[in-house]
Amino acid sequence: MYLADSRTADPAPDPRTTAAPDRTRPGRRPAVPGTVLALGAVSLITDVSAEMVTAVLPLYVITALGLSPLGFGLLDGLNNGVGALVRLAGGHLADGGGRRHKVVAGIGYGLSAVCKPLLLIARGLPAIGAVLAVDRAGKGLRTAPRDAMISLASAPEQRGRAFGVHRAMDTGGALLGPLVAFAVLRVAVDGYDAVFTVSACVAALGVLVLVLFVPARAGAAGTPAPAPAPAPPRPALRDSLALLRRPGLRRLTLCATLLGLTTVSDAFLYLLLQRELGVPAGLFPLLPLGTAAVFLLLAVPLGALADRVGRRRLFLAGHAALLLAYGLVLGPLRGPATVVAVLVLHGAFYAATDGVLAAATAGAVPAEHLGAGQALVGTGQALARFVCSLAFGAAWSRWDGRAALAVAAAALTIAALFAARLLRSAGTDGDHHTPEGAPR
Repeated sequence: MYLADSRTADPAPDPRTTAAPDRTRPGRRPAVPGTVLALGAVSLITDVSAEMVTAVLPLYVITALGLSPLGFGLLDGLNNGVGALVRLAGGHLADGGGRRHKVVAGIGYGLSAVCKPLLLIARGLPAIGAVLAVDRAGKGLRTAPRDAMISLASAPEQRGRAFGVHRAMDTGGALLGPLVAFAVLRVAVDGYDAVFTVSACVAALGVLVLVLFVPARAGAAGTPAPAPAPAPPRPALRDSLALLRRPGLRRLTLCATLLGLTTVSDAFLYLLLQRELGVPAGLFPLLPLGTAAVFLLLAVPLGALADRVGRRRLFLAGHAALLLAYGLVLGPLRGPATVVAVLVLHGAFYAATDGVLAAATAGAVPAEHLGAGQALVGTGQALARFVCSLAFGAAWSRWDGRAALAVAAAALTIAALFAARLLRSAGTDGDHHTPEGAPR
């Protein structure tokens, strides 16, 4: 951890030498900034804690507390909406320089950590709903300032790779969390209470790592961190919302929102895999792990590829992979190979879109508005996916899951074609800056 943190700024030149070490000489790839590695460690630890709870929560509230599946679905949907809305506030509050990005992110991580032990005493829908709402609010609060810190710590031409590294570490936590919860349930007498207790301890460790190892200020990779200076006034809320007047950010937000409206939630896709492709019920919990494993493997190489070929291109290619996954579910092929192919395409979709969209957003807004810019794009996408989940659930209830997915696939095709045309007219906003005439 100390070594990772020390990379955020170049060391002072040795007075016995004539030049500082050259970190960018040909043939040597720049190291991932220490701030990115430290934030990746925080996300990994926090995701272990969060996914421990997520893995057992549906069964806990339905079997142990007697909540209906419909009630749980409504509870989860509303709390996801809360997190999306709070993301706007987090991005706005964090902008303005100084230590604000780290402070706002720390408050978000702290809120989520406090919620874990509260699950030990929460009983009934109102109490659990309140705890989960605060937890989602913490997630929404920290997301934009965290991504802003990654953007500020990374050289513009390396942001795709930096976000890929962060998302890979984050996904590593998503893989470990359910496994840790499963192990705790097997060995603990109190079962769910033991899971919540261990989750709280892990979340507290994540906050500690943030406080100790993430620098408050970080310059771009390969440049010294800026000297402490009085923080400028925080931008007014109208200044943050006015970012949508910038053509590049407006196009990214519109495309992310339109494509989010046609992105079926993971839970529904896994249910369709189980029903349409005959996945045994006992193997159902492993489906999310398959997606996460592919995401983990592809996040870094696809992030680096986005830096070379253009982030918009890879973002659209990721949605093409998702469309292929829908086609396999709807197609005539059955068997384990088809299930694996769907999970590979699903994981590739996330690897080509999640961090890549954040990197593209960082290139479309000025540095003093990075938090608000990330929040605007992320909130539009999150709310759109929430609406899609509600619409898809209603369509499944009215028709069936197969028909609902066919409609979603047709809508995704139209949205992707529109997004491709819109982003093609966006010039170079949101992508890295390449020399004139260089391949995009």
